[in-house]
Amino acid sequence: MTEHFASSPRRRVTRRAALGALALLMTGGTPARSAIVAAHDTRKLKIEHLHTDERLDITYFRNGRYDTEALRKINYCLRDHRDGTVHAIDTRVLDYLHDLTFRLDITQRIGIVCGYRSPKTNEALRANSSGVAKRSLHMQGMALDIRVPGLRVSTIAKAAIAMNRGGVGLYSRSNFVHIDCGEPRTWGA
Repeated sequence: MTEHFASSPRRRVTRRAALGALALLMTGGTPARSAIVAAHDTRKLKIEHLHTDERLDITYFRNGRYDTEALRKINYCLRDHRDGTVHAIDTRVLDYLHDLTFRLDITQRIGIVCGYRSPKTNEALRANSSGVAKRSLHMQGMALDIRVPGLRVSTIAKAAIAMNRGGVGLYSRSNFVHIDCGEPRTWGA
């Protein structure tokens, strides 16, 4: 019976949730980070930039510390694919993506439509679309546009909204979800 408990994915999630809840109670109910992440200290991402076909399967946080070399690789992968500008991606949005992946039990690679976007690229996109914000958080490395093969963007958006970690934009026609580590807000359809 104990052997089944340890190997059952459903039980493993329940144990993680219990550990997260315990961490939440121990901090007085005001988590600085999500209870999901507090339950374990290794954070991994499995991503593919859809415009460059670059793929990463990378551990960017372990033993209580961000891995500088892993972050450098993530920054490069998520660069502005139009002009090649590399910019630091905010670890809060990486953690948001990690937690969202965990919450939705995603095992396949996350498709990145857009990571960092230079001000020049942002202006060019704004000239052609009303859906591009003048002060886009992509220009600060604080936003990601994502999709997951086989998963509806509405499902991803609902889970991200429930996490209340930042902005969530649903772009059904373009088949992606925007997440950012700015103020919690929602838009799109």
